Amino acid sequence: MALQVGIDVGGTFTDAVAVLDGRAVRGKAFSTKDVTTGILGALAVLQERAGMSEEEFYPAVDRFVLGNTIVTNAVDEQKYATVALLTTQGFRDTMRIARSARTDERDPHKMLPPPGIVERGRVIEVAERVDAHGEVLVPLRQEAIAAAVDSALATGVEAIAVCLLWSFRNPAHEQAIGRYLRENHPDVPFTLSSGLTPVYREYERMVTTALDAAVKPLVASHFDHLAEELRARGLRTRVQIMQVHGGFLSVEETSKAPISMFNSGPVGGVTGARLLGQQLGRRRVLTADMGGTSLDAAAIMDGEFRLLPRAEIGGLPTSLTVVDIETIGAGGGSAAWVDGRGLLRVGPHSTGSTPGPACYGKGGTRPAVTDAALVLGLINPGYYLGGTVELYEDLAREALRAHVAEPLGVAEDAAAEGVYRLATSQMANALRKITVNRGHDPREFTLVGFGGACGLFAASIAAEIGVSELVIPRNAAVFSAYGLMHADSVFSAVRTSPWTMRQPAADLDREFQALERRARAWFDGEGIPEDRRELHREADMKFVGQIFEVTTRLKGGTFTEADKDELRARFIADYETEFGAGTAWTETDILLVNSRVRAVGRSDVQQVRQIVETDGECHTLLRRTILEPVTGARTEVDVHRGFAALARAKGPCLLEEPDTTVYVPTGATVELTDAGHFLIRLQPSV
Repeated sequence: MALQVGIDVGGTFTDAVAVLDGRAVRGKAFSTKDVTTGILGALAVLQERAGMSEEEFYPAVDRFVLGNTIVTNAVDEQKYATVALLTTQGFRDTMRIARSARTDERDPHKMLPPPGIVERGRVIEVAERVDAHGEVLVPLRQEAIAAAVDSALATGVEAIAVCLLWSFRNPAHEQAIGRYLRENHPDVPFTLSSGLTPVYREYERMVTTALDAAVKPLVASHFDHLAEELRARGLRTRVQIMQVHGGFLSVEETSKAPISMFNSGPVGGVTGARLLGQQLGRRRVLTADMGGTSLDAAAIMDGEFRLLPRAEIGGLPTSLTVVDIETIGAGGGSAAWVDGRGLLRVGPHSTGSTPGPACYGKGGTRPAVTDAALVLGLINPGYYLGGTVELYEDLAREALRAHVAEPLGVAEDAAAEGVYRLATSQMANALRKITVNRGHDPREFTLVGFGGACGLFAASIAAEIGVSELVIPRNAAVFSAYGLMHADSVFSAVRTSPWTMRQPAADLDREFQALERRARAWFDGEGIPEDRRELHREADMKFVGQIFEVTTRLKGGTFTEADKDELRARFIADYETEFGAGTAWTETDILLVNSRVRAVGRSDVQQVRQIVETDGECHTLLRRTILEPVTGARTEVDVHRGFAALARAKGPCLLEEPDTTVYVPTGATVELTDAGHFLIRLQPSV
């Protein structure tokens, strides 16, 4: 028996998928603050639906993959462990100075400093200095290390970040501090910038190092508890964690650099959408992942999602390379409210799973997007999560009346319609950012909408941005967990190694060979078979005089003098893909800044014969009156359950699944794909 499990921990729900001998089983549970309880709850649902006892289920799992929000929530809420920063003497205020310009605001009264990670009193200067060539100018003495560490620990810190000037050229001083901490303070977690992100730009490197140290104690406490509970239940396989760059690392590797878990859950959805797009033969795909807390959007072109260098995390620039995902606070649990100017707002605050939207009946009194959908009639209060969770329309109406309708002077139905349309508009803007703002026409894309709440909004979002075709996966409510299982294991080794076309090709090749040795050591440590190993050489390059770089992939094998022209041509093509035809400074020299090797261990995932149980599915037709949110008309619509037995219908209608509902507007058609997903075609806009 082959059993593989994928878990996606969201802000409201924890989603789970098991693939058991080619059959997919899905489950959901409410997320919990301690993370572990929610995961165990979702696993209990899987276990029950797989028809297995706990003693049978856990030992049988041969792959366990996890996307989670531990780091994302800590960054979003700025709830960090207390951290100290050790840095080179004279550079204490690097993070306070930042990049000078504070925000995009033009009003100086609204300009704010970047979010704080380390209090200034916990930034400790160390007497040492290395120059830009890696030569030691001021040696680091043991007594200086002891004094700096003692000063940091005296402030009551839980972790230490170490970021010395030019340490990416010569890491000896940082490594000496690391040895001292391991030998004298083995219980204090720490992060060395030269080990985490050995690249230039001291500010971004310092931010990344401080963030990593600040989340290490939090991650350790969660994972220690989770690992203990899973082992106690008999889990034998290694737990793999999704990373911000779109691949997996083991828990052991992740604990060395936990900041790489930022946004790990949404990456699973993008991976699943890429696979689905390939199966449907769609070259351009937009993703909209709407759960209880947020909407995450991404663009996939020619089977590849975009990787974004120098990612911004928590309002701070970092040196991490991440999957390009646009996130806004618009989910089923996003709060609706009226601001001091008398304007309706949706999000970014969420009601979460506890107390949740008012309609949950858990004591919440603030209206959320789910309350608006319930009042509009789009959600059946007796069939939420297949009838396992009862919703209360009277509580939803009361919350909307008190907090939206009365302040705006409108009826409850109008308030619900306004919340729906505003949330739709905000989500449409997120998709415009990754298409229109980057020179792409959204009308050329197919929208893949998933997450438990997206089925109610996907058609409206598509109509607003001009997309005429959208797909709602049949397992939309747990699609990110399903996608997690299809991601690969990925390790990235990077180093700043400035090189120009005028230098010998052998110099650059030596840099890549050194990085490849690190990558092969990682392959061996992770136990990845030879036949599933891939190495990709990449370079961050720019025209001389520019500030930022564009990443270009090199061909495999030894880099020789004969390859220089091809590398130049590839970079120019990548540059103009990013910034537009004719924008390349072809008459200017090119500078290669960072060399990078991406090691990929291809996943070994079971072929899923059946996404959901549809054999013998019976079609049930119901009727319900709804307030159609796009037209504002009160309409009686068909409500389909067991849609696989019908296979095609016209809008307006609703498709009720046990864990999601799909709204098909007037003029649209819906049918099943060969794989059983919902394919919706909208009436072309005039």
